[in-house]
Amino acid sequence: MKLSHTQAVFLMVAVTLMWSIAGVITRHLEFAQSFEVTFWRSFFTVVSLLVILPFFQGRAVFGKIRRGDRAFWISGACWSVMFTAFMVAMTLTSVANVLVTLAAGPLFTALVARIFLGYRIPPRTWLAIAVAGAGIAYMFGSQLSGGGVTGTLVALCVPVAGAINWTVSQRSHAQGRNVDLVPAVLVGALISTLTTLPLAMPLRASGHDIGLLALLGLVQLAIPCALSVICARVLKAPEIALLALLEVIFGILLAWVGADEVPSHTVLAGGALVVGALVANELMGWRQRA
Repeated sequence: MKLSHTQAVFLMVAVTLMWSIAGVITRHLEFAQSFEVTFWRSFFTVVSLLVILPFFQGRAVFGKIRRGDRAFWISGACWSVMFTAFMVAMTLTSVANVLVTLAAGPLFTALVARIFLGYRIPPRTWLAIAVAGAGIAYMFGSQLSGGGVTGTLVALCVPVAGAINWTVSQRSHAQGRNVDLVPAVLVGALISTLTTLPLAMPLRASGHDIGLLALLGLVQLAIPCALSVICARVLKAPEIALLALLEVIFGILLAWVGADEVPSHTVLAGGALVVGALVANELMGWRQRA
């Protein structure tokens, strides 16, 4: 599938909209909680990817899994942490809090790449890291006084695992070995399914819950995963980073309108710092490269 730049931009916007439905759908579950929510979403993601990936890559996708090296399996493990921590965090804290925490992912990636790859972080990114860190600390501090920090701590596992994932991929690429992240997503979903099943027992999800979680596995994860890879062939990394921030806006609005979950002033203020720092950093970098 070949896209023009404009088509790729609109497709990436659609991808972020699909990503953003997780929060509002989670709020309409009847009986499924915590690890059971993660289990069913990961299970249906595996089922969906077993259909989607051979369609895009043919049967070669299974050969890539069999021949996967250490970097490939580390990537799969990182995806499993991201899948699991994301949904568990959604059941522990507000949608806005989770999405704002996840938005700091590019800055975590810069830090991990600096430590393990020697990546030189420009001053503008150091400033963005400091501002975004202040925003997350502000949200965390307000929850600490209220006794509810678990959700934020779990949500933080997602950008940390994502940072490790991208760093491992970059290091492998620098050594002449390319890690195909798409089959690694399937491995991650499978690991997440197998590890959360014992923790999800006894299963209490109703048919209504299973239907919604199947929707998440297909529409919120499997399909946008495949589409985002197509977009990445056309769009530059800063463009993808900026467009991906739409997930924060869409997700908060959907939870607000569809589940009456009004974001707190603390989350809005901290979120403004995080998102503002990311936007300013990417735009400044874009102008310097131009």
